Amino acid sequence: MSRCMPLSKEIPPMKDLTSDNITENVKILNNQTSSPRVRYVFDRLVSHVHDFVRETCLSTEEWQAGIDFLTAAGQISNELRSEMTLLSDTLGVSLLVDAINHPRHGKATEGTVLGPFHTHDAPVAESGYVLHEDQEAAKLLVLCSVQDTSGEPVADVVCDVWEGDAYGFYDVQNPNRIRPDGRALLRTNKEGKFHFTAVVPVPYPIPMDGPVGKMLTLLKRHPNRPGHIHFMLRKAGYDNLITALYPRGDPYETSDPVFGVKESLVVDLGTVNDQISRAYNVPVGTKMLKYDFVLVPEQEARELRAKRAEEAVKNLDFDVDLMDGLPVLAVD
Repeated sequence: MSRCMPLSKEIPPMKDLTSDNITENVKILNNQTSSPRVRYVFDRLVSHVHDFVRETCLSTEEWQAGIDFLTAAGQISNELRSEMTLLSDTLGVSLLVDAINHPRHGKATEGTVLGPFHTHDAPVAESGYVLHEDQEAAKLLVLCSVQDTSGEPVADVVCDVWEGDAYGFYDVQNPNRIRPDGRALLRTNKEGKFHFTAVVPVPYPIPMDGPVGKMLTLLKRHPNRPGHIHFMLRKAGYDNLITALYPRGDPYETSDPVFGVKESLVVDLGTVNDQISRAYNVPVGTKMLKYDFVLVPEQEARELRAKRAEEAVKNLDFDVDLMDGLPVLAVD
């Protein structure tokens, strides 16, 4: 008995394929999918990858090096390290995907990259939580509010926050990690506010011991991220916000290797005075960060995504329809 799968439908003979006809033949096979969106994504993927090979006259050795590179990126990854995310970040793809999927305008807080160090085991905590156990680190009081685009406070927003320690290391980079450190899940109160104590962010190099590090070395790019604190804000009815705040004046502010810095996310640090010290029970003179986040209603974000999608396909040299706000190949 044959172990082969039956043909799903009549397929034109595919023999004598060349560099001139291979692309369209691959598309013929892929187009058997019943999903218009999948068909479109793979149509464009095959087109661009094949064009890349043709335009670069890619050698067999170079293609194998690329395969080895991606294989190594997968092999070094685990539940606490995502080398593929780091690759996406350093090629600017992560920021591009975020910008397309979470468009912002007006007063809305801009998004940025998630990064490779987010986890799903952050402790659920109350406002005032101290992120780090290191008592010697320079502390930072973080006071935040969350409002909608009309200026109204948004209560009960899940606020996922995380950062590196005073040396720029995230807890997942510690081989002896026992429990989460430098991260927490908080919620906004009725006034849309939350606060916590972090450490003053410092710049740090992204991991250079894997394939991405070798790539940056080859390209003569530095690996140093400016200091920052990550935020992920979520509430039903609002577009998810993944962003970060960067203290002003960092030496790598204008050359972030993952392209995450935006001027609206660069902040000036203040200092805790007597009144704030009494209100939040932190020492006078502690560094302080204040920021007002603005979330976009999901419907507004959906409409803006659809508008941007229409603009994106307007000048393509092939026929495209839109389905659920996303481009698909036009049906003949």
